[in-house]
Amino acid sequence: MFQVHFVHRFRTLAAVLLGVSLLTAACGDDSSGDGAAASGGGGLKGKTIDFVGYGKDNPWGAYFNGVFIKKLESQGAKVVDLTTMDPGTAVTNFNQAISNKPDLIVAALLDTSSTVVPIRKAKQAKIPVLVFDGRPDPSVDGDVMQVLSDNEALGIAAAQNLVEGLKGQGKESGNIIVITGTKSGFASQDRMKGFDAELAKTPGYKVVDNQDGNWDPTLSGRIATQLFAKYGCSGIQGAFGMADYMALPIVAAAKQAGCEVGGKNGVIVTASNCFKVGIEAIKAGTLYGTATEDPGTIAEQTADYVIRYFNGENPPKKEIVKEERVTAKNVAQFEEQCSKA
Repeated sequence: MFQVHFVHRFRTLAAVLLGVSLLTAACGDDSSGDGAAASGGGGLKGKTIDFVGYGKDNPWGAYFNGVFIKKLESQGAKVVDLTTMDPGTAVTNFNQAISNKPDLIVAALLDTSSTVVPIRKAKQAKIPVLVFDGRPDPSVDGDVMQVLSDNEALGIAAAQNLVEGLKGQGKESGNIIVITGTKSGFASQDRMKGFDAELAKTPGYKVVDNQDGNWDPTLSGRIATQLFAKYGCSGIQGAFGMADYMALPIVAAAKQAGCEVGGKNGVIVTASNCFKVGIEAIKAGTLYGTATEDPGTIAEQTADYVIRYFNGENPPKKEIVKEERVTAKNVAQFEEQCSKA
């Protein structure tokens, strides 16, 4: 009788301990699931990060890279520079990064679809990937960590700038040209999604031409020159260049074509991420507006994310940088933030 009672109590105790063990394991799993990016901790010292970011020949990329790399190296990390503005080279560099077997790959996705396979390869190789600025393809969204610009909000701000500027001139209709960043990336696609949805609220304003400027100021100026030659001053009432350094070549092309810019009847030009030259142009009245998404802010947040990750703080798998619309009405508020590059 005693033996039976003892065995029964032993089995009961074992069941309780097993339940506690399973509960503890479940709680532990929750901290490193879809909602958080888990790392073993230990800090950045001695870690290697392969950086497949935007090339330094791009103004945004040049400033971002300087801030990002400096901050990580100051923490003892080794950063391998694999940056480029060529989408094909970016894929090659991503694959090279996988071969290097770093502790982390940090990447900007110039061509969203072509980076699906490298992201899957990195996952198979158990190399964590952090994507910044533009989001990845939905099929691999859960396979990477992300620090993203709010690109739809930036597109909405650009459309609002154009509508406000044109209505301020008393125009209820008008033709708009658009020169985008690299069209194969979601950063540009999501901006256009927000832009098109917002512009559709005022159907009198129509996009008559949409060209890929590849985040390149020289190419943007060349495209703008061709578009003003094609449509003439009377055929373009508004223009959207995705970055300040793309919008200002539009301003220059308009002036070269003999078109008035801004004012009571000139072409309304907007951008959607800010630089010092854009802020100065807004104050001068040649650029109607822009939006934040300055490279310094997201570079700091991305570097901070990497630091938190290697410190074992389990940051959320996805962070989105808050963006703001900028016009002459509030330019003083954002001048310091936007004038670092």
